[in-house]
Formats: sequence, C-alpha cells, structure tokens
Amino acid sequence: MPNVEINADDVMIQLKGLKKSFGKQAVLLDVNLDIRRGETMVIIGQSGSGKSVILKHMVGLLQPDEGEVTVDGITISTPKFFDTRTIRRKMGMLFQMGALFDSMDTGENIAFALREHHPELSEEEIQKVVTEKLKLINLVPEFRSKMPSELSGGMRKRVALARAIALSPEILLYDEPTTGLDPITSDVINDLILDMQRKLKMTSVVVTHDMVSAFKVADRIAMLYKGRIIEVGTVDEIKNTDNPFVRQFILGQRKIPTEE
Repeated sequence: MPNVEINADDVMIQLKGLKKSFGKQAVLLDVNLDIRRGETMVIIGQSGSGKSVILKHMVGLLQPDEGEVTVDGITISTPKFFDTRTIRRKMGMLFQMGALFDSMDTGENIAFALREHHPELSEEEIQKVVTEKLKLINLVPEFRSKMPSELSGGMRKRVALARAIALSPEILLYDEPTTGLDPITSDVINDLILDMQRKLKMTSVVVTHDMVSAFKVADRIAMLYKGRIIEVGTVDEIKNTDNPFVRQFILGQRKIPTEE
C-alpha cells in the first residue's frame, strides 16, 4: 500500500529519501513517510530494523547520509541553517527505559526542561507546572518527592511521560513505550498515550513492536522492513493487508514468506 499523498499544510513531519548507515551497515535505505498534524503514527518493525534511528532523525539527534527530514515546514536535516533548540522545544520524547535522572526526585525530573528552557519562570510557576503534569498522568502531587529507585517500571514510564510533556510540546515521540512492562501496566501506558492525544492534541509518533499497543493507539501504522517503509495504513487496513511481510509481522509468524 503506497504512502498516500496529503496536503502539504497538513504534514507535521516529513521523511523523504532518508538513508543512514553506521560503518558498513546500512540501516535506512530509502525511508519516505508523511505524518499528519494531530495524528498518532505508529512505526512497527522487527527489533534492530531502524525504528529508533528514525526517531533520532526526527528530533535532530542524527543527520541522514542522504535525504531530508522536515518538521513543521523546517528542514532539520541541514542543521547549520536552523536553531536545533527551536525545533526541540516543539518536541517531547519518552525514551525506551524512561531515562529518568537517578539523582533527581520526580518533581526535579519533570522540572528539568522548564529550568533549562525557561529561566524566567519563578519557582512557584515551575512547581505549578509540575503539579499540572502529575495530574495529567494520574499521579497525586505527593509523588513529586519520590526518587526513581522508589518507583515501579510503570510509574517510571509515567513520570518520564510527565517530563516529556513539561514544555507542552506540539510533537511527542515514544520509543518502545511498553517495553519491559507486564500486559496490565502496558495497557495503562496505552491509555495514557490516548489520553495525552485527546487532551493535548499533539502529533504523536510511537515506535513499537507491540502489536496490541500499536492497534490500540494508532491512527495510522507504517511498517519498516529492510530499510524502507513498505506499507502505511489505518489499523483496519494493516490488519487486512495482503502484504505477506506485514502479515508475517503482525501475526507473529516465525516463518517469513519466501521473497521472489
């Protein structure tokens, strides 16, 4: 299924002809993808296929060997022509294992980006935002004094999500948000992703190989296979695809169809 053309004004993130190698290993061969404003795009694919590499290009942590990355009309694959801080203030990112600062309590973790990007804010204003973000992820304000070591895996993910939305970003990137969590806690995180989308109206990109999560949170799903996006579609379109490689992945079949 081809990546359907959409109006340029409706595109928040565009990947065009993206190629990336690390040494002799080619990871992205020719990635093309348009992500609409306000949608939740889920990128699926096998472990090690390059899904997280795509996210790092979106946030400007990696630069492509060839191709373009455009975010909200700004081409960020030529960093000398733009201020990376301007783009990154538009984005929040939930890292795979949460990546909380172990030496900071919950409140300080959430406040970190506010202190970094908004030095004009008073301590009272910062603490007000921290409280608001804790409420958004359904944690009581008293959690602000908890250290990461005192939190379960699910709680750490929720606090990391609160930190990711501290600056009220227009774009939220999720790197394997349910990795390492039991099915019940994973479903809590899925519900939070949906809740953030409803309340904050952000553009969301979720990288995962968890198909239960993908089918629950996605507006559209893109399949990355051998360095290329081989199919893009709605949940129903992906579930009913005729593409043998997409079907092999979403059904969890061990045997991969023979390539012609």
